[in-house]
Amino acid sequence: MSKQKAMTEFVKLLHRCCHLFSTYVTSHKIEKEEQEKKRQQIMAALNSQTAVQFQQYAAQQYPGNFEQQQLLIRQLQEQHYQQYMQQLYQVQLAQQQAALQKQQDAVVAATGTPLTTASKVNSPAPGDTPSINGQASAHADSPEKELDPEVLEEALENGPKDSVPVIAAPSMWTRPQIKDFKEKIRQDADSVITVGRGEVVTVRVPTHEEGSYLFWEFATDNYDIGFGVYFEWTDSPNTAVSVHVSESSDDEEEEEETTSSEEKAKKNANKPQLDEIVPVYRRDCHEEVYAGSHQYPGRGVYLLKFDNSYSLWRSKTVYYRVYYTR
Repeated sequence: MSKQKAMTEFVKLLHRCCHLFSTYVTSHKIEKEEQEKKRQQIMAALNSQTAVQFQQYAAQQYPGNFEQQQLLIRQLQEQHYQQYMQQLYQVQLAQQQAALQKQQDAVVAATGTPLTTASKVNSPAPGDTPSINGQASAHADSPEKELDPEVLEEALENGPKDSVPVIAAPSMWTRPQIKDFKEKIRQDADSVITVGRGEVVTVRVPTHEEGSYLFWEFATDNYDIGFGVYFEWTDSPNTAVSVHVSESSDDEEEEEETTSSEEKAKKNANKPQLDEIVPVYRRDCHEEVYAGSHQYPGRGVYLLKFDNSYSLWRSKTVYYRVYYTR
């Protein structure tokens, strides 16, 4: 008996022996169809937001090749959907954790005694929270099955929303054409930088008055490197991209420890506000091209940080490109 026939006969036997089996299958099918319907609705809402920027990006990557452009756009849309669902899942986890903490605080206030370790056993650990734009894979299974139905309904009714009210969430993706990318970037010497061992190189990219989105792409030769994006709320008249080299963050913290609290407060007061767009994580950009985009939150300067502070022996060569679109 073949495998397929054996499976069919088993299902028939189960159907004869268990009268509730067909009801379960029907219910399961309806549930799956409903999930797919919601998935399509959310994807449609997301795609309407990113249609222009993904089209512009695809046209730059494959000029004149409509088929390749459409294939790349579909890949970007799928990665963006997975990223959004992970973000939605993280928001729900944060809400559940906040509600649990509020409940625990109420118990402490009522009894006047702290909660025991046993009573906190169900509290989610920090490491259980999925990483967004970090180490989490763009192809990870969608967590929508575990999402609260009310959260999904809200997402469908109100459309995609950002976890931060002012700053939109970035879009990030990878593509395998690393060799072609590096050959193209080598033609512009200013787009190839060396990050020394223990160093952090910051590429400052001011917003452009004619732009609405910033795009970035980068790759390295043989080793990974830390990468993150920040936004500095400062009105810079200069629109030129500049590169700045600094020592590791550990050295900066040691300098701050020797500074008095008054000097530190004065120094921080003069600093422009800085918001994190993409947290610094080590990226396997020696294997694939890492790319991303972000909608301008306002006028300011983007800080693209290439962090090699963890490497005591190796310098890293970074090939990067930044540009804006409307």
